[in-house]
Amino acid sequence: MRTESRRISRSLYAVAASAALITPLAACSGAGGSGSSDGRSINVLMVNNPQMVELQKLTADNFTKDTGIKVNFTVLPENDVRDKISQDFANQAGQYDIATLSNYEIPIYAKNGWLHSLDSYVKGDKAFDQDDILPPMTKALTAEDGKLYGEPFYGESSFLMFRKDVLEKEGLKMPEKPTWTQVADLAAKVDGSSAGMKGICLRGLPGWGEVTAPLTTVVNTFGGTWFDEDWTARLDSKEFKEATKFYVDLVREHGEAGAAQSGYAECLNNMTQGKTAMWYDATAGAGSLEAEGSPVKGKIGYVPAPVEKTDSSGWLYTWAWGIQKSSDNAEDAWKFISWASGKEYEKLVGEKIGWSNVPAGKRASTYDIPEYREQAGAFADVTRDAIASAKPEDPGVQPRPAPGIQFVGIPEFTDLGTKFSQEISSAIAGRQSVEDALAKAQKLAEAVAEKYEAS
Repeated sequence: MRTESRRISRSLYAVAASAALITPLAACSGAGGSGSSDGRSINVLMVNNPQMVELQKLTADNFTKDTGIKVNFTVLPENDVRDKISQDFANQAGQYDIATLSNYEIPIYAKNGWLHSLDSYVKGDKAFDQDDILPPMTKALTAEDGKLYGEPFYGESSFLMFRKDVLEKEGLKMPEKPTWTQVADLAAKVDGSSAGMKGICLRGLPGWGEVTAPLTTVVNTFGGTWFDEDWTARLDSKEFKEATKFYVDLVREHGEAGAAQSGYAECLNNMTQGKTAMWYDATAGAGSLEAEGSPVKGKIGYVPAPVEKTDSSGWLYTWAWGIQKSSDNAEDAWKFISWASGKEYEKLVGEKIGWSNVPAGKRASTYDIPEYREQAGAFADVTRDAIASAKPEDPGVQPRPAPGIQFVGIPEFTDLGTKFSQEISSAIAGRQSVEDALAKAQKLAEAVAEKYEAS
């Protein structure tokens, strides 16, 4: 893989929705209690997902009480928080010491010189135990210079969730490691097995982090790629077309009603309400399906992401902490990160809020906690194995010019992936053919490729 072909531009487009379920909340701040005796404080800008909101509630009585460091939180919906982070970090305005960034942004921000390297802090903080962080997470948050720039708050991959009772009733068996061909066959057989039951739920909602994410994993395992190692756009290849047509046909024929407007949240709702027999999506969804009060708790089986030509195809995603380079409070910022992503914090969440709420997917030790395994036993090992088998540098059958499984790790992908998703969603809605959708998207990808082919 040519290093020069992976040169990343210094601009970053606005980023759309991700694989995680976001609970809408108003922006809020100042959740760090009454302050510290010596006036020490840090400003944290973070996404408003449920795990982050729980963190906010626990900070004053635990972190601030123990360290004397007040934490001023600004909490925003995902699209808004990404825009605000991009503006503040790109300008090195220094308004925020810490921000929640994903493994998509971290390498790009690091390349642009917007982040503090965390290596010296990790080295001096033995209690944090970096070796306990799952290796794919550490690698995904390490930049081209070999330095670490982020610590995961929680992590996820993708897998297939299915109703064990529905398949059993139809005399069907889910393979331990299914292929997409097998999944399509099962979807056809269980579709309509009971009133209102659909065979599978797949994202069709526009957004680079909505339909583009799972579809790209299907493209990978069918042998396709967005770009080859020389930055030639390959959306017009046989493999890319085959994978996209398979995905669109499957969701149109055996997927949920209104698929073109269904994303993670809608599929989670359909699965919870017993409207679909299978769902391919983020491993994070399992916690909701197995939560107390869930109508399908104990009825769901979990197997690895379906494959065709690759050994694995699950994606890799994390919400992680990054420290702004211009921060004057880097030492205190690290203390917060060390606490929020540390082993003791997971135990605190388990004891105070519930073990199913633990921000898992980042530490090996989490999966050895008896209380956690009791609550998450149905999906814990499959999730950990999916994360361990994720290969951001080598997700398909050919060399890639940039890392990423469900995305291409370049700044332009947020715009490209979103425009691509709009064309695919239109095909799912029946407004155009897959061939026409990909022809338009190929031109968009070629325009992006030109910037890198010339470098």
